[in-house]
Amino acid sequence: MTGAGVAGTGVTENRATTPERIGAAAVVIPVHDEEELLPQCLASVEQAVAAAVRERPGLAVVTVVVLDACTDGSAAVPGPEVTVMEVDARTVGVARHLGVDRALAELRGVGVGADRTWIACTDADSVVPPDWLTHHLDLADAGAHVVVGAVRPPLDDLSPDRAAAWRQRFVPGLATGHVHGANLGVRSDVYAAVGGYAPVEEHEDVGLVERVRALGHRVVPTADAWVLTSARLHGRTPGGYARYLREDLGRVAG
Repeated sequence: MTGAGVAGTGVTENRATTPERIGAAAVVIPVHDEEELLPQCLASVEQAVAAAVRERPGLAVVTVVVLDACTDGSAAVPGPEVTVMEVDARTVGVARHLGVDRALAELRGVGVGADRTWIACTDADSVVPPDWLTHHLDLADAGAHVVVGAVRPPLDDLSPDRAAAWRQRFVPGLATGHVHGANLGVRSDVYAAVGGYAPVEEHEDVGLVERVRALGHRVVPTADAWVLTSARLHGRTPGGYARYLREDLGRVAG
């Protein structure tokens, strides 16, 4: 990554300041037994962070990987450029919440206010595009309080009938507004105002967006900088994206 490190924090920072834009970003990735897919995820996030730091003078970024009750080799995957924390929550909402707390604590020393700090989340079974973080920050600068990003599976990894059903349901370039933890961003002050991620086993992302909307904040859906997420049919939570691919898309295919 480019930029200087803030001592003791793992923060990547470009020292020139531009206070009128988002000045800091926290990237949070919950992980539960993802040693096979985590390397691709982290490589893509590192590339996206490096691109954002190059694009934005003054941007400080910290990436936190939350290893939640991992029993495989996931702990050996992250490199020194990220902060790693281990928890035994067995709950994605708790893992995300703790990861955000840690990231914001590490960013506290860079002197950027909560209204100029962005929280971007993805998942360990996902690959973000190079412009992912930059796109989130551009939308935040334009007034978004929450960015609801698109995800898509690798269509070649789906059965032909499910792949056809996916193409039938999703129009390229059209934002559906479906909430996915693998591509979700929120401004730090707004995140705090709604109490952060709830400690629930699943749908903590949907709940967060619902609470933001209830307070009248601006939620912006986008189909750009979409995230590639696993096409597996049995995931880490009962009602996650794998369930959608298995059941909802399966019904359309059938």
